[in-house]
Amino acid sequence: MDFNLKVYHPLNGVTRLRCVAADEAGARSKAAEQGMTVLSLSASRLRWRAGGASRFKVQLFGQELLALLDAGMGLVEAIAILIAKNRDPEARQVLQRIHVLLLEGQTLSNALAGAPDTFPTLFVATVKASEQTGNLPEALRRYLAYFKQLNSVRDKVVSASIYPALLLAVGALVVVFLLSYVVPRFGSVYADLGTSEVPFLSRLLIEWGGVVKEHGVEMLAGSLALAALAAYLFSRPALKAALQRLLWRLPHLGEQIRTYQLARFTRTVAMLINGGVPLVTALDMTDALLQQPALRAGLQAARTAIREGGALAEAFREHGLATEIGVRLLVVGERGGKLGETMEKIAAFYDEEIARELDWFSKLFEPLLMTFIGCLIGGIVILMYLPIFDLAGNIK
Repeated sequence: MDFNLKVYHPLNGVTRLRCVAADEAGARSKAAEQGMTVLSLSASRLRWRAGGASRFKVQLFGQELLALLDAGMGLVEAIAILIAKNRDPEARQVLQRIHVLLLEGQTLSNALAGAPDTFPTLFVATVKASEQTGNLPEALRRYLAYFKQLNSVRDKVVSASIYPALLLAVGALVVVFLLSYVVPRFGSVYADLGTSEVPFLSRLLIEWGGVVKEHGVEMLAGSLALAALAAYLFSRPALKAALQRLLWRLPHLGEQIRTYQLARFTRTVAMLINGGVPLVTALDMTDALLQQPALRAGLQAARTAIREGGALAEAFREHGLATEIGVRLLVVGERGGKLGETMEKIAAFYDEEIARELDWFSKLFEPLLMTFIGCLIGGIVILMYLPIFDLAGNIK
């Protein structure tokens, strides 16, 4: 677990540093070993970015390091090879710092903890747990599998959004082409007929086509400006929080968002437990994953109940941190002493439930979207040819 310390040293005065320790007593002990007096101490929350504030790709680093270690190379040699092959100056600087600390005799976890804005606390905790067992490759393999599973639902959402987005884009381009090019030419043909000979809806379409043709550039600029304004507004924390609260109140969608957050939370707790982190410490490190206020409040209450000796399954059930099936699985996991494996199964069950809902939604939404776009384009075409049909009827 990461701690922020404000310390005093006779030579350096008052400084701040970060320390990785199992608890507060361990952090104070490490500072005392270096001749420092701890003035204040606070626990760091878990970062959930793959590369922190920097561009350093932690997942790629883990994959490359695992490949080199599996090939039989030592840790220091593997880091040196990664430095030699890397062309990114920022990444090279991070790797060089790790290499120097390893040569000084520091452990890999301490070297990683020295760059808190680059390496997530979960990654550091996983490496630190492996140092006690001496199996760093297995720990890296476990973290990479966790990272892949954690983002699987998000990847499915992105994949399911590609086809509807393409449909909307192509449909919009076709409508703009019809209004800006085809409709005005039909309008010039119908101009000699007089307005009385053109049906009202067709006349209205022709007028819209003329507006698009005459002011197309201004309308495009306005649309881009509105899109930029919307992107800026949605990037504001206050608006994002208000939008999240609105989505959480929606009957079905809110439940799916809650399940998604529980899946990430449960999988991360399982990862920490399997890595040797105590249950209560793991719960302390993962509250940043629960963005819904009710879930965060429930986690705080559950932690208190577990510290007082309560059962995990009962605490999660009472405070809404697991579904009914999840609670039953937790009961079995507590009895069998396989809590980490059980929580992984629960997270997998949540992911499957979300995937089913996403598949059902895409199968329903895509045909509806295609129908809407087809009706819109077909309606424009029919309105363009409607005066011709009327003329043909009059001639007969």
